[in-house]
Amino acid sequence: MLLIPCPWCGPRDEAEFRYGGQAHVAYPEDPAALSDEEWARYLFFRDNPKGRFAERWNHTAGCRRWFNVVRDTATNEWVSA
Repeated sequence: MLLIPCPWCGPRDEAEFRYGGQAHVAYPEDPAALSDEEWARYLFFRDNPKGRFAERWNHTAGCRRWFNVVRDTATNEWVSA
C-alpha cells in the first residue's frame, strides 16, 4: 500500500487518488495551429525519468482537489507535497 500525502486531508491510501500525469506541462498557445503530429506529441509524449519527477494527483475519494507533488520514481518517496 502506498500512502499519498494529500496537502488538505493528510496521508491517505493510494486507492483514493487518480494520477494526473506530468506536472507543469504548458498548454499550447495556439492549439488550432498545431499539426496532428505536434498535437499528438503534446497529448501523449511525457518524460519518464528514474528519480525525482513532478506529478499531478487528484484526491478523488476525498477533497477532490488537484495538487502537484515531486516523487522519486525509483523509491516512491514523496519529496514534496
